[in-house]
Amino acid sequence: MLRKIVPLYCLFISAFAAAQVGGETTYQFLNLISSPRQAALGGKVFTNVDYDVTQAIFNPATINVEMDNQLAVNYTSYLGGISYGTAAYAYTLDRRTQTFHAGVSYINYGSFNGYDEDGNSTGTFTGNEVALSFGYALQVGYSDFYFGTNLKLISSKLEQYSSIGVALDLGLIYLDKDIGFNAALVVRNVGTQITTYADLNERLPFEIAFGMSQKLENVPIRWHVTLENLQEWPIAVPNPARTTSDLSGNQSSEKIGFLGQVIRHTIVGAEIFPEGGFNIRLGYNFRRGEDLRIVDQRNFSGLSAGISVKMNKMRFSYTHAKYTSAGNSNFFGLQIDLQ
Repeated sequence: MLRKIVPLYCLFISAFAAAQVGGETTYQFLNLISSPRQAALGGKVFTNVDYDVTQAIFNPATINVEMDNQLAVNYTSYLGGISYGTAAYAYTLDRRTQTFHAGVSYINYGSFNGYDEDGNSTGTFTGNEVALSFGYALQVGYSDFYFGTNLKLISSKLEQYSSIGVALDLGLIYLDKDIGFNAALVVRNVGTQITTYADLNERLPFEIAFGMSQKLENVPIRWHVTLENLQEWPIAVPNPARTTSDLSGNQSSEKIGFLGQVIRHTIVGAEIFPEGGFNIRLGYNFRRGEDLRIVDQRNFSGLSAGISVKMNKMRFSYTHAKYTSAGNSNFFGLQIDLQ
């Protein structure tokens, strides 16, 4: 069965490998951080196979029986007064062998003042988007591989324009329980618009990502390494603020080498006491850190830190993520065990 799944991955990867990153596709909210745990570990993690029911929004292969009857609600006060949130729930049927997952992601861009071409006020308008996902995962034969998929229904309304879309997420994860090592390959947002905003069909924010994590044997730490946007090379662009001039006035743009490109695909994170009732989470997103770094000033862009506290059947999570000196984000989450 694994031999059938791998060619399927290759088919989707080759068909959509020309997709671009932020600013060149529609429904960009699909790539926003889904939970405080994700935020604390750098923004993207694909290898947590445990109670975290929100994890399956990013990688459906992680759907498992520990998520049974877990309900999670997450909220973020984002940059520029934007607010967004996610919710997820999983339920296990058939003697704890069939787990189904449902999730929702929502963003509200707030209220805006509208004007016509002559500068006359046309009143206020709003913008919001929502995606519903339905996921399922299965073990590949009797192997240590698990395959999962999410079907996403997307609705977007921006002022008088609206659009509806559909997308798939495909996930494959390898679990080595003897050494606590997980590795995952994810293909996200494979889909299309069903109806467009203004008769112009736009691409979805397609992404290929790979992640690894491992719980250390004698130390209460789980490390995470994620390689994001592998379909995009090169991913970095020169920062105009780092342009240099010689004595003759000739300007040279920033040079970004191979290592710089690789680093910008990388996210690292760590969880301290990952299986405890209280844990600490730390992460660093290299691309965010480089893209938002101010020349000759240390502003710690890309860093994130959070905590999680479990009390009876409830788990509270909080994360603070550093973006720029002018704006940061706080993430709040609550997961409830309904069993």
